[in-house]
Amino acid sequence: MVAGTHWLASATGMSVLERGGNAFDAAVAAGFVLQVAEPHLNGPGGEVPILLWSEAEQKAHVVCGQGVAPAAATIERFRELGLDVVPGTGLLAATVPGAFGGWMLLLERWGTWRLADVLAPAIHYAEHGVPVLERVSATIAAVEGMFTADWPTSAATWLPGGRVPEPGSRLANPVLAATYRRIVAEAEAASGTREGQLAAARRAWYEGFVAEAIAEFSATTAWRDSSGEVHGGLLTGDDLAGWSATTEEPVSFGYRGHTVCKTGPWGQGPVFLQQLALLDGVDLDAMGYLSADYVHTVTEAAKLAFADREAWYGDADVPLADLLDPAYNAGRRALIGPRASLDLLPGSPGGREPRLPVFPGTDVPAPEGVGEPTVGADSAGRGSAGPDAGGHDSAGLERTLPDGQVRGDTCHVDVVDRWGNMVSATPSGGWLQSSPTVPALGFCLGTRAQMFWLQEGLPSSLRPGARPRTTLSPSFAFRDGRPWLAFGTPGGDQQDQWSVNFFLALVHGGLNLQEAIDAPMFHSEHFPSSFFPRGSRPGVLHVEERLDPGVVAELRRRGHEVEVQGPWSLGRLSAVARDGGFLKAAANPRGAQGYAVGR
Repeated sequence: MVAGTHWLASATGMSVLERGGNAFDAAVAAGFVLQVAEPHLNGPGGEVPILLWSEAEQKAHVVCGQGVAPAAATIERFRELGLDVVPGTGLLAATVPGAFGGWMLLLERWGTWRLADVLAPAIHYAEHGVPVLERVSATIAAVEGMFTADWPTSAATWLPGGRVPEPGSRLANPVLAATYRRIVAEAEAASGTREGQLAAARRAWYEGFVAEAIAEFSATTAWRDSSGEVHGGLLTGDDLAGWSATTEEPVSFGYRGHTVCKTGPWGQGPVFLQQLALLDGVDLDAMGYLSADYVHTVTEAAKLAFADREAWYGDADVPLADLLDPAYNAGRRALIGPRASLDLLPGSPGGREPRLPVFPGTDVPAPEGVGEPTVGADSAGRGSAGPDAGGHDSAGLERTLPDGQVRGDTCHVDVVDRWGNMVSATPSGGWLQSSPTVPALGFCLGTRAQMFWLQEGLPSSLRPGARPRTTLSPSFAFRDGRPWLAFGTPGGDQQDQWSVNFFLALVHGGLNLQEAIDAPMFHSEHFPSSFFPRGSRPGVLHVEERLDPGVVAELRRRGHEVEVQGPWSLGRLSAVARDGGFLKAAANPRGAQGYAVGR
């Protein structure tokens, strides 16, 4: 079974399984196709966190394909440039592009296929073109002026014939195809073994021609970014050569006969577990699935967990054991009252005093709506097609602003094979609108460093060699001690709300995979955004209009600023499962793009 956010990636993964490949081979092939099929959501210059279950090892692993800040990326350097926030676009926000290394590590350690075979589908689609999604066309249209005026290398790549590609037209990226062909050629020339070729491919990327082109472009060019100023980059060849993808133990939490595994707190993954820890002492079954009590309680738990994310998470010594401690969460749970909280309330795990980031130029955490437009509403109070504070439109998906800013930009793929191996991967970053295209390579650098704070002493403070605290959050779960579920979603700060809601729908709602994905979705925007310029909207709760109107009215009575969105508008979940002797899969119907396939 393969499920994901684009049908070509899911079909590619399935073709690998049908030709004898395992789940890891299939995930890698699908991941590279996503770079071509959803270029507005991920690219070769981005990153990928992966959760996997190895049936042979009987063990779950995390693969960290998240690159780090350059050696020259210091708070002092940004202050010298007159910046108090890392720009959301351009070269200054680039971290080491980790996706390639992450996929290669997955393939080398757990896969069976050769490099040329897993890259062949992506090379084909890049060379011959893919159908242009409506959202790809809309994204390019949004930044057309910037590309034409300020980023000519991107205009050359994404405005064929000088025009925005129409939805349904064919869009190719022959330069990217040539980059991957050269990597394969150099790898095959270097070694006759699968392992030797993968090692050679990594050298080509992080020490060879790819690294050289990135370093030269970063050092010798300068471009306008979302700060409104023109800046060069900080990334060097030494930064790329000094980094490699790694494996880690997952962080886990047991809940009602289930154990959920997430990445460490260099991402936001543990915030999922903190929500479960808070809800573990609540009788959600007695409240009734999607009742006003249920939605209110789940939302208030999310606010508390995400407040802790703001105060405690980062590539640092994070007190996870204390954050997940039952006594700590019993005290936090007592803060959930009958009315919606309008405060950001981090806790004091182990007696430590929390410290929230302060928005530049103020003495408070990121103020409401700073720099971020909000959802419009028509006369009926329903969400319009305007963007919300998370950079989504009324479909709950990504929306790009004219200067390239975007939030919630990601894709996802899940795989389970005939042997029981499972993968959940959330590739992101390096989207076409993030920074100017490197003309020699056919892709651009990512902008994940925008998630660092330019304040000293925070877990998420910018420092050389640190991983940014991303929103990327694949998920894996056991049921009754047995491997059960691989799942995830795009959506920026919404990822660990939408995925929690999906999980709770399975556990408390009694729904099957597809029903749980299809169920009316909701999420809060109460806490600061992880994306430039870091605004928040205290008390705002988005719900799909399929939620019972009586529930919506009661939530408003309790003080929630409810914004009702379209009936099929929030969430892009996919999932695969091993369940009762069957393999199962489901994908998101919203946007008519997700796809689940199996046999």
